[in-house]
Amino acid sequence: MPDRSMTQLDGVNSGLGGLMARLRTGLPGGHLGLTTLLAALLLAFSLFVPDFLSAATLQSFMYQLPLLGLLSLAMVVPLITGGLNLAIIATTNQCALLMVWIMQTMISADAGAGTTAGVIMLALVAGLVLCLVIGLITGTLVAYTGVHPILVTLGTKSLIDGISIYLTRGMALSGIPEVFTRAGSVTFFGVPLIFIVLIAMAILIGIILKRTAFGISCFMIGSNIQATRYSTIDTRRVLVGVYTMSSLTCFIAALVMLVTFNSASADYAQSYLLVTILAAVLGGVDPFGGFGTVGGLATHGPLNTCADHRGVLASHILHRSRLGRPKSGDCPWTRPPSQTAPRSRKPSSTRRQA
Repeated sequence: MPDRSMTQLDGVNSGLGGLMARLRTGLPGGHLGLTTLLAALLLAFSLFVPDFLSAATLQSFMYQLPLLGLLSLAMVVPLITGGLNLAIIATTNQCALLMVWIMQTMISADAGAGTTAGVIMLALVAGLVLCLVIGLITGTLVAYTGVHPILVTLGTKSLIDGISIYLTRGMALSGIPEVFTRAGSVTFFGVPLIFIVLIAMAILIGIILKRTAFGISCFMIGSNIQATRYSTIDTRRVLVGVYTMSSLTCFIAALVMLVTFNSASADYAQSYLLVTILAAVLGGVDPFGGFGTVGGLATHGPLNTCADHRGVLASHILHRSRLGRPKSGDCPWTRPPSQTAPRSRKPSSTRRQA
C-alpha cells in the first residue's frame, strides 16, 4: 500500500509539473506560424522595396513599436486571467493629459532648470497615482462585483473618456518642456531609448508572469477560477493586482506617447484598442485565458508594422510591373526630402485673352 500511494503521489507531482511547464511556455507551436509569416513579409518587402533591409528601416521600426507594444503588454495580463481591459487607451490618454496640464500651467516661460525639473517630477507622480487609482478601482469592481471584465472596463473606459473630453473640450494639450520631449530622440548605439523601455517592460512583465507566485496565480485563474479559489489562492486580490498592473503599464505608455507626439489628447491611439487584443492573441495568448507568454509580442510587433506598410508594398509592385524595378533614387519613399518636393507647374502656352 505505501508503494502504491507513493506511485500515485509521484504521478500527481509529474502531472502538476507538466501543467506548470505548459503554463510557463504557452501554447505549443504558437510562434512558428508568426515567425514564418514575418520572414515572408520581410522577404517580400526586400524584393520590391529598394533599401528596405537597412539600418534606417530598422530604426524606424524601433520608433514605431514602443507605444503599441506597451499597450499590448497592458492587455496581455488581463487576457491571461480570462478577462479584458478595454480602458487601457482611455487610461493612457488621461494620464498623458494630466501630466501635460501640470507642466503647461506650472512652468512659466522664465522658469529655471530646478523649477522645471520639480514640476516634471510632480507631473510624473500625479500621472502614476492616477493610473494606480484607476487600476485599483477597476480591479476592485471586477473582483468583488462578479460582473464580467468586459462590462466593467467598458464602463470605466466610457467614464474616463467622458471626463477627458469634457475637461479638454476635445482639444489636444501641448506645451511640454523641451528637456522632457528630448528623451524621444535619445539613442544608445542607434537604438532609441523608447524601444529600450519597451524591451525592459516586456522582460519585467515576463519575469513576473513566469517566476512569481502572482504570475502563476494569473494563469491558474484563467484556466479555472473556481479550482484556483479552492486551492486557497485569494483570487480577488490577484484580480485587483492584475488590473492595477495593467494600468501602471499604461503610465509607461503615456510617457512614450508624450515624448513621441509632444502633446496629449483624448483621441490619441483609439484605433489601437482592437489591435492590442489581436497582438496578444496572435502572440500566443489564449483569448479564453490560462495560457500565453509575453514573447509572442516580440514577433507580432514587427509583423504588425510590416502589415501597416502594405500600401507601400502594393505601390512598389505596381510601379515595378509598369516600369521595371525602380532604382533607389527613383522611389519617393527613399529619396531625400529635397527631391520629393512637387515640381513647379509650367505656365500654360495658351492663356485666356483679356
